[in-house]
Amino acid sequence: MAAVDLSTHPGHLARRLQQAHSLLWGAMVSEETTSPQFAVLNALEEKPGMDQRTLSEHVHLDRSTVADVVARLAGRELLERVRDRRDGRRNVLRLTAEGRRVHRKLVTRTERMNRVFLAPLDEDERRTLLRLVARVAGAAEELRG
Repeated sequence: MAAVDLSTHPGHLARRLQQAHSLLWGAMVSEETTSPQFAVLNALEEKPGMDQRTLSEHVHLDRSTVADVVARLAGRELLERVRDRRDGRRNVLRLTAEGRRVHRKLVTRTERMNRVFLAPLDEDERRTLLRLVARVAGAAEELRG
């Protein structure tokens, strides 16, 4: 059987894209805060007081990954777990002052990194790429259940 053209395999291209993103993230954004950690910081800046389950759904990360990310960010004192005033059995998450400071710094850096990352595309191509990738990712998440 002949070799296949991997440039026609979306999984192979997605892995290459992720590798490029990881390289740029480490060089331009942070070696200390990962992209999933930034997603959590960003979500809690947008909607303070989410519980971990809601946060997991909001940032499209599985529960075990979110649990690990939350533990690491709490260990760095970037977020805190607070007992929910309406339901004392539940903890909610909020950024600390340091978490908000780190988030602000990373927002600027991620914007710059995204410009570099998407530089080969014109504005219409960027919008199209993001729309199509989001659609494929959403469909894949629905398959997971």
